[in-house]
Amino acid sequence: MSDQVLLDCLEINTGNHITHAIIWMHGLGADANDFVPVVPELRLPKPSSIRFVFPNAPVRPVTLNNGIAMPAWFDIISLDRINGPEDEPGLREAQLAIEALIARENERGIPTENIFLAGFSQGSAMALLTGLRHPKKLAGLICLSGFLPLAAKTEAERSQANIDIPIFMAHGTQDPVVVPERALKSKAKLEELGYRNLQWCTYPMQHSVCLEEIRDISAFIQNHMA
Repeated sequence: MSDQVLLDCLEINTGNHITHAIIWMHGLGADANDFVPVVPELRLPKPSSIRFVFPNAPVRPVTLNNGIAMPAWFDIISLDRINGPEDEPGLREAQLAIEALIARENERGIPTENIFLAGFSQGSAMALLTGLRHPKKLAGLICLSGFLPLAAKTEAERSQANIDIPIFMAHGTQDPVVVPERALKSKAKLEELGYRNLQWCTYPMQHSVCLEEIRDISAFIQNHMA
């Protein structure tokens, strides 16, 4: 593993003999505890064998919030949710941090093809940014209420190892934060780039998670566990 400093993480093991890992990134201003309650709601078969890894994003000033510091994977610079400027240095830094967590799972005996990346909002953006570029095949990406960052650079930077990666994208039809148009543009870009193993689901909600969505996530995980 590189000398990248590992993020502080909260972990939940669903069995004694772990064979799979899900690295799950929270949204802006939240923390590692945000999606812990989802684990039992997934109602995965017992005994399952998954390590859920919930990392804490670094605390950083967020331009959109008047420079107030909060947990954030990258800075949010503009209110233009479709074509606004992106914090590429912050995105790249967070990508390296998530790569280090994948490497740690490898060191703990979990092959890359048994690792999922998941995230909500900013965390979803990080799952896509990292997963599409990772040099070894991953199990899948779970992308909730998010978007594809650095979309124009994806084709040049993506890894052929993950061209067929299963992707679960979900969004609220009334989301005022990451507007549905932005998510649909991200989906269209992925399809344009040839990502065919993409499951798109929408739910009548705002910038949140609902029970039907959690059930669909559970089915996705079970369908793609090697």
